[in-house]
Amino acid sequence: MTETGFWSHPLVETTGYFSVVVLCLIFSMVLFELVTKYNNWEEIRKGNVAVAMATGGKIFGVANIFRYSIEQHNSLPQMIGWGLFGFFLLVVAYLLFEFLTPKFHIDKEIEEDNRSVGFISLTISVGLSFVIGASIS
Repeated sequence: MTETGFWSHPLVETTGYFSVVVLCLIFSMVLFELVTKYNNWEEIRKGNVAVAMATGGKIFGVANIFRYSIEQHNSLPQMIGWGLFGFFLLVVAYLLFEFLTPKFHIDKEIEEDNRSVGFISLTISVGLSFVIGASIS
């Protein structure tokens, strides 16, 4: 098998995309950890369902954005660039959610296990990931 043939084999490409997206997902979760005022993984360990829903929505949202990016871009650098740009837009959406709810603080409500707020956060992340994904494709 030629070098070009090896690198273009679907199993190799899938493994490459998977590996890069997992690394980008870890990177994005670290950034979300810095954006929120609570410790996501500590709260999840304690059984905080609102944090689990909000974090799950972020994970789904980022993975969905990268799905669109993989589908629409021909090179790994393009896929990473557009995926990270989509992730940036998801962070902006989270900050806007906090800003547009002046009657209460999203982070505080989620940290206190307000599942209604956690569910809305999940829904915003998932819903906007489809919009962001469609726009970067």
